[in-house]
Amino acid sequence: MQDLESSLEHEGRDFMVTTARGRPARHAPRKNPSPTHTARDLLEILPPTPGFRAEVIDGNLIVSPVGTPEHSWSATLLSYALQPVVMERKWHAHVGGVNVCIDGPRDSLVPDLVLAPADCPRWGTLELRSSGLIMVTEIVSPGSTRVDRDDKPRIYATGEVPVMLLVDPIATPPTVTVLSDPENGTYQTVTRVQMGKPLRIFSPVDFDLDTSILL
Repeated sequence: MQDLESSLEHEGRDFMVTTARGRPARHAPRKNPSPTHTARDLLEILPPTPGFRAEVIDGNLIVSPVGTPEHSWSATLLSYALQPVVMERKWHAHVGGVNVCIDGPRDSLVPDLVLAPADCPRWGTLELRSSGLIMVTEIVSPGSTRVDRDDKPRIYATGEVPVMLLVDPIATPPTVTVLSDPENGTYQTVTRVQMGKPLRIFSPVDFDLDTSILL
């Protein structure tokens, strides 16, 4: 985090970096007044931050630790399960590390798993545009339950992502939810099962997921 702060100070920016739990990490106003810079501006000058991921959520720059090995393994297991449909339809499956630019507000999120067509439109060279995606997956973490369960479904629906898969291993009992049919910032269709039971992922994925792979 210190490297991040130093870089932004060197750029002469006013900034507010927020942790995943929503607490201010640092505020360093420039001595001389300067034009207001958005969270998008800060994201674009952000230096490499090993061990962290940077997102713009509701206009705020959020820097949070990457998930645990178990978190990453769950995303990998899902990519393995979806591999037949991905290969058959010549899609791309990205396990973490890919930013998605939300059409409209231009928030920038990093899903745990992304399904996208090979020719998915981009914002610049690095970000996939949300309206061109097939599906995103988020795996709930203890430090970001509200963001994962409440904020991100709303944001992905606003960006017209057709399907969101929400894996919640810390719910009681653990659950897997598929959300589809985005309209006016809300997914109209929500199907939730207890982890371990089969779950139909609707169009455009059209796939029956055996969620027992996540146990």
